[in-house]
This record gives sequence, C-alpha cells and structure tokens, in this order.
Amino acid sequence: MSKSISGENAPSQFKYIGKPRGTIDAPEKLKGQARYTADLQLPGMLHLRPVLSPHAHARIVSIDKEAALAMPGVRAVLDASDLTHWRKKAASRVGALLARDEVMFQGHPVVVVVGETPQAAWDGASAVDVDYEELDVVADIQTALQPGAPLVWPNGIPRDESDVSGDHGAVKKGNSDLDSLPPNVHSMDSYKRGDVEEGFAAADVVLEREYRTGIVHQGYMEPQVCVASPDPIGIMTIYTSTQGPRTVHNDVSRLLDLPHTKVKVVPMVIGGGFGGKHGMLEPLAAAVALEMKAPVKLELTRTEDFMTSMPAPAAEVSLKMGVKQDGSICAIQARIDVDNGVFAAASWSGLLAQLLASGYRTPHLRLDCREVVTHKPMAGAYRAPTAQTASFAMESHMDELARSLKLDPLEFRLQNAAGSGDLMSNGNPWPSLGLKECLNTLKESELWQNRQTNENEGWGIAVGLWPCGVSPASAVCRMLSNGNVQVQVGSVDISGINSGFVQIVAEVLSIDPSKVEIIQSDSHAGPVAPPSGGSQVTYSLAGAISGATSNVKDQLAKLAAEHFEAAEQDLVFEDGSVHINGLPSKAISLAKLAKQAESRKGGAGPVIATSSNSIQENAPAVAVHAVKVEVDRETGKVSPKNYIAVQDVGFAINPMLIEGQVQGGVLQGLGWGLWEEMPYDAQGQLLASNFLDYAMPRADDSVFVDAVLVENPSPLGPLGIRGVGEPPIVPGGAAVANAVREVTGVRFEQLPIRPQALWKAMNS
Repeated sequence: MSKSISGENAPSQFKYIGKPRGTIDAPEKLKGQARYTADLQLPGMLHLRPVLSPHAHARIVSIDKEAALAMPGVRAVLDASDLTHWRKKAASRVGALLARDEVMFQGHPVVVVVGETPQAAWDGASAVDVDYEELDVVADIQTALQPGAPLVWPNGIPRDESDVSGDHGAVKKGNSDLDSLPPNVHSMDSYKRGDVEEGFAAADVVLEREYRTGIVHQGYMEPQVCVASPDPIGIMTIYTSTQGPRTVHNDVSRLLDLPHTKVKVVPMVIGGGFGGKHGMLEPLAAAVALEMKAPVKLELTRTEDFMTSMPAPAAEVSLKMGVKQDGSICAIQARIDVDNGVFAAASWSGLLAQLLASGYRTPHLRLDCREVVTHKPMAGAYRAPTAQTASFAMESHMDELARSLKLDPLEFRLQNAAGSGDLMSNGNPWPSLGLKECLNTLKESELWQNRQTNENEGWGIAVGLWPCGVSPASAVCRMLSNGNVQVQVGSVDISGINSGFVQIVAEVLSIDPSKVEIIQSDSHAGPVAPPSGGSQVTYSLAGAISGATSNVKDQLAKLAAEHFEAAEQDLVFEDGSVHINGLPSKAISLAKLAKQAESRKGGAGPVIATSSNSIQENAPAVAVHAVKVEVDRETGKVSPKNYIAVQDVGFAINPMLIEGQVQGGVLQGLGWGLWEEMPYDAQGQLLASNFLDYAMPRADDSVFVDAVLVENPSPLGPLGIRGVGEPPIVPGGAAVANAVREVTGVRFEQLPIRPQALWKAMNS
C-alpha cells in the first residue's frame, strides 16, 4: 500500500513522471536472460581461486606451492612477490591484493591459484601449504583501546588515498594530530556547541546509556565477482559487478601503475550491492591477468565473501542527554567509537555523529569520535552506513526520555525536531529538512490513529536521517531515425533508476517510454556520473538527462519549424510527433525529422546533445517508522505485525518503485533489529560465514508495510526530488527496540535483539 502526500510546491501533473511504471529490466531478469559477470566465458579464460588466511594475525613462515603446481590444469600459483605490476603498500582492502610477510585478518588473501578450469583452481588451492606463526590479535574495540594493548600497526597505520565513504556522503575526515592519537586509533574528531556541563546542570532529567551494534553483512545474493581481460594493444578491460565503475577504474590504474587511458571498466548487471560492491577484487584479478597475459575470472564463494569482503562496521555509542520537565532538550553528549577493521580509510564516526545529534535542537552539544583499527576485515558501506547505529542510539534515548517525562513519544519528537536552517552537529545549517512534515504525517495517518494492540503487543516509533550525496554528472541524448531515443549515462542501475530516467525523457519529448533506451556506458568512454551509493544518482543525474533531452527537443523544434515554416513557439510535441498548435492532423514524426537531419547535406546534422550539471547542495531525506510487534514470552521471539513507513521523497518520479525501495529497506532494517550480525571470537575468528549461520529475514518474516510518501520538494534538486534509497533501512532497528520496550519493559542497548537474550532479560 502506498499513499502520496504532496507539498504546496510539488510539481504539477505530468503525463509520464509521477506515475507507476514497471522496471525496464524486469523482463530479461524474469526470463533469466540478464547477463551477470559470472555468466561471462571469454576465449582462453583462466579461473582464479584465492587461498585465504585462517588466522586473524600471523606471520607467513613459508608457502609450499609444489603440490598445487603438480595438479592437472593448474597453470600458476602466485604470491605477492609474483605480482610484478603491484608494488604499492597495502593501505586499504582494495589495495590488499595478497598478503606480504604477515596476514592481518582472517580472510586476508595469501596466494591465488590459476587454473584452466574452476575445478583445477579449486584443487590447486586445496593443495597449497602455508605455514603460519600466530601473533597477538586485537579483536574488538574494547581490546584495541585497552592500555598496553598490542598494536595492530606497530610502525604506523597506513592510509590510502581511496575512500569509498565518499561515495556515500560521509563527512570529511578530521585533521587529528597523528602523533597524539591513542594506540590503534587512526583518527579522532570532536564537534562542540555551547557548554554541555551548563546544559546538564539546567536539566531536570539526565539519562546516560551505552549502545552497540555489531558487524552486519550487506547480504547481496551475488557474491563478489569480476573478469579481467588484457588485450594486445594494452587495454585492460574489467567486467565486474560494481556500484562504482569509475572508482574501480581509478583504483586499478593507480595500484598497478597503468595509464588511466589503458583501463576500461564495464559494469555488468549487478546481483545486489547495498554498498558492498564499490571495488575489491578487480586490482588482484587485473594483476594476475597481466602476469598470465590472458583473461581471468575471480569469483568468491559465499564463505569467502563473508570472510574477506567489507561489511558494515561494529560501533559503540555512549550517549548522555539532559532535558527539562517541559520537554526541551538541554544538552547532548556522546562518545562514538567505530571498528574500521584493519585498514584506515573511511570517516564513519564523523558521519555517525552528524546523524546522531542533528535531528533534534539543542543549545549544548559535544560529540567525541574515534576510528579504531582491529584485526578484522576492513569496514565498508552498507545502505546508509552508520545511520542505523545513530538512529538506534538516539531514538532509544528519546523514547526513554519521553517515558521519564510522561510525554507522548511522537509529540516529544515533534517538539524538538530540527527544521530547515537549524544547526547540525557539525555546525552547518540543515539546507532543507522534512522531519516535522514526516512526524505530522505519521501522527495523522489512519493506521496510526486507529492503532490497536492485544496482549503482548506494542508499538514503537523511530526517526532516521540521511544527508544524501551529490556529484557532478553528464548525459548524452540522441534521437534516432526509427523514432527511438538513446540516452547514454555513466551510472549503474541497481535499484530501477534507469526506469525513472526513461520516464523523464519520455516526459520532455512527449513520446512513449517504450521508445527510450538507456545505455550504460563503460568507464573509459561513458559520461561522468556518480557511483550508485549515497542516494545521489537520480538527484545528481536527472538534471543532466533532462537537459540533454531538452537540447534534443530544441534541435527537433528548429527542424520542425523549418518544415512547417512556422515559429517554434507555435509547435506542439505530442505522442512522438510535432504539429502546429491547433492543427494536430498535420503532424510530422520525430523519427522523420531525425532521418532528414541525418541525411541532409549542409543541414544541422544528426540530432544529438549533451548536458552537464553540478548541483551545489544535497537534499537530506527523512524516514519516520512505526512498528507493532508481538513478543512470545515463552520463547522471547519478536514478531513484527504491522508497519508504517513515512518518507520524504521530495517528488516521486515513480511511486511504485519508491514503494518497493521502502518495503525492501524496512525488511533490511528489521534484519538489523532482530537477526543480523557477524560475530567474531577473541581470536578474530568469524563464527557465521554463510547463510546457514548468518540469520537474515526470510519471506515469512515480511510484514505489511503502509508506505506513505511525503512530497516535500527539495529546493535545488530537479523536479524537487530527494534521495530515496538509504532512508528506508535506517529507523527499523530502533523502532523495533522501542516496541519491545513497550511490551516487555526491557530496554535493549545492543542489536540485534535475539530471542534467547530477550527471554533471559524478561526472566532475570
């Protein structure tokens, strides 16, 4: 179920945009015709199998390759010293092609076996004998920060110029004095406003708690996979399942010292990413392809993917807030620690701080953030990175404070909600924020007003914020002589964005959407586009697509004006044709105009145009969720029963697709709240490395979602749109925790809320 609530300045009625329409790639996927990276079979292609470290930290004593090389079909067994094109120090997961001398996390690639067939590579990898000397392990945040703890990097934490957090709207890294940092901390930041001690002194209620979220895998169906193919003229072509082809292009070029013009990344149909596919295997595959002078395929198994990829980080938030009896917030203070794993690249704690304390007004604020390194795989992005933790901590606190003050939890949030112009925790004003609009929409929704609960049932609400990224972008539009329109973009479609682009083009030219083709170009020749992350692609690119299409329309108008010997302002574009206003029977098709332009010598030439744009400011998005749960007091099992998801989308280009985004995000948010976590033991060993051990929501865990789309137009985005991909996953865990508190009286300070933990808490 989906409803749209339009703002006063929402775009007026359109013919194609703003209407539900299926995705353009659905038929080929439903028929099994979509071609994924794993489906590629190139002539002479070899197959790679990595040998991963079983230890979280160890010295490599020796590598015995003899038995593996004797296996039938094994062409090579390569370690770090064999990769002649890679001589850079590993400073990030994407740069850690193979371990040199020392393994730094369980799953660290040590050797790669090259086989003529997948089975040969597998057999060879099974025969490689690596001798290790185990070393001290720093397995978690608490261990890393203990006085006298072993140093993850005794000679200084390496730092990489590549930072995937930039693809997701992460804040700029802090300028910490590297010489003054505590051991195993690679950066620190502080955000201050007013005087928190003064604020707490003025408060009637002060609440302090510690919240934790664990490591969570993105849960994509298609494991990491790529194909690297060098050609005789020196071009390295990489076919890969990626959200960021330009990021992959840049990383392969710099890590292997290849000229930028000698790398081409071809993004394939992607089998799920959710932030986890911005590049990881491609430099290793390319390095091996260069050594073997042949195309190679590197495809991870599910367990390998869990062990060696980049999941969402574990995080800890110690939060203290003071409020007055009238409900006004006096002060917010927090200490934030994020477990970045073994490498320092992202500034996730700063992003978490921004999302934690920017949704509600307060005169006094202090947030201290630390990025911690441990012997675990490097942390990465997962749909709205760190926002789930921020929402869980803040919204749990807001719920408890409302109870302490005996205030309605929704009214308490409304009273303190930040709006446009209010300061974020970093001191910058919110450019445009629809938090109050979303809270009021929930308050007025029929399901919320008529909510009912039975015994052992309860409702919880929570707010989720996402800043949304923005990047420069360009597009190319061409009118073909057969009446079709081609639009060339450099972006990757992971969520139906191309289907929305089709509607924009159809609207501008007044043609049937089936006549529009979106061409996804490679990184070598394609237009500039943002990576598919941070809820920024449509916001960044829609204006360029609309501009290029409008330029094509202008060219067609000139051609039609010459044809009719009429003024351009008297022309009407309608249903793939142009006619003079008032004379629809005397129309000329756009196809005929394009054909004439392509064939006439001395004329204007083919109808093709480009457009570029760079929006200065993003448009933040808000989601407000309410969930009813039932708790089985005999087992501790929590079952979601009903769900309301309110989201500010600015303007819904395709409400049906946005509703699907909301429904998927809700289920993932429930996963954070109730099931998902990658636990590690004290020796850095992963205890859940496949979908049998790693609990995820299943089809029978799904819940009715009343998706309510608030159309509060963004001030700068094309059509008033806002990013929609990240926000739906953000408040789910917090809403569930608040609902469990309502039913049981138990306040959980750690996610997920598992049945055995809840049963124990209820019976203690």
